[in-house]
Amino acid sequence: MHLDVQDLRNFYYRSTLGRAAQASVRTRLLEMWPEAKGQTVAGFGFAVPLLRPYLGDARRVLGLMPGQQGVMPWPGGMANVSALVEETLWPIETGLVDKLVVMHGLENSDYPARLLDECWRVLGPGGKAVFIVPNRAGLWSRSDKTPFGYGHPYTLGQLESLLRKHAFLPERHLAALYQPPSARRFWLKSGPLCEKLGRSLPRSIAGGAIIVEASKRVYPPKAKTKLSPKRRAIETLEGIVEPKAKPV
Repeated sequence: MHLDVQDLRNFYYRSTLGRAAQASVRTRLLEMWPEAKGQTVAGFGFAVPLLRPYLGDARRVLGLMPGQQGVMPWPGGMANVSALVEETLWPIETGLVDKLVVMHGLENSDYPARLLDECWRVLGPGGKAVFIVPNRAGLWSRSDKTPFGYGHPYTLGQLESLLRKHAFLPERHLAALYQPPSARRFWLKSGPLCEKLGRSLPRSIAGGAIIVEASKRVYPPKAKTKLSPKRRAIETLEGIVEPKAKPV
């Protein structure tokens, strides 16, 4: 099920809980990728709330939003870099992207296998992707009051296994959203403390979102190689029968 872009915008930009969620996930992403100087950074799904720190030094920033979700102009007050795209067919050259962020994209996709293939295609040599999905064991996936309560949640093992099947190599993982998905004032005020304490808990259990960094794996060609028969130098007069003397 794809969420509407208006609902996503209202949550992340117009609600206190959404701004807290944005800050939690973005802080963890910046621990992995503190900068993107001279690189092309793309986000798919609704990843634009996480991309603003890269606008200053990246060569190019792209916000790709699936047609089933809808698109909104972003960033506010600047030249628009967001675009409406087919979920599994992006208008990007093969190998153009250095860093890719997928949030509210994989768990809501109608064709997750084809989506991952498209993620792999647009990444260049040495390119890396970060996939942010609801944690099946977390509280956020059990509440439909936030975008993390929709779609297909994952465990860490499920997500890493899926990435390996589509030629990605998982390298690092973190978790975010340790505070309860509640808009009550007490929990909102306790949010920063919950985030701080939560980092000491098992990453795959405590957080409401799983964050996995994976690199593009490139295999050598599988073409069969024919071995030429070993050649041996022919010695002079080899094979000529020595003459025999005729009997008298």
